[in-house]
Amino acid sequence: MRTPNVMAAAVLIAMTQVSAQPQRTGSSPDGTVSLPPGNVEHGRYLAERVAMCVECHSARDAEGNIIPREQYLGSSIPFAPPWPNDWATRAPRNRGLVGYDDKAALRLLTQGAIGRDGRQLRPPMPRFHMTPQDAADVIAFLRSLH
Repeated sequence: MRTPNVMAAAVLIAMTQVSAQPQRTGSSPDGTVSLPPGNVEHGRYLAERVAMCVECHSARDAEGNIIPREQYLGSSIPFAPPWPNDWATRAPRNRGLVGYDDKAALRLLTQGAIGRDGRQLRPPMPRFHMTPQDAADVIAFLRSLH
């Protein structure tokens, strides 16, 4: 079995430190959030080449290659740190963003990995601070997957 991509692990860990200036999105008096229109192709680029969501949220074959038909369906985390901590051992399904409304999905990607229940997600989930537009693009892409 091939060892998981160490570079991908380093990128994911480094991304937990990335932040950007927050930007506002529209919200209505009842507290619902209106996302900017999302660009699915830009969202695909961000999810697969920048944020690297595909690396943890996809199953792998015996050689360590991502199984295309199982992309974003959740999987065991392919790496672990050498020190003791509260590291997640499984990445959940994020195909379709099941269980996430617009407000929770936007918070997840713009406010530092806050789950739909309002609690901080465990590492290695990066603490994203995406712009609302980039988050809307990733949300549009993940929701386009069925």
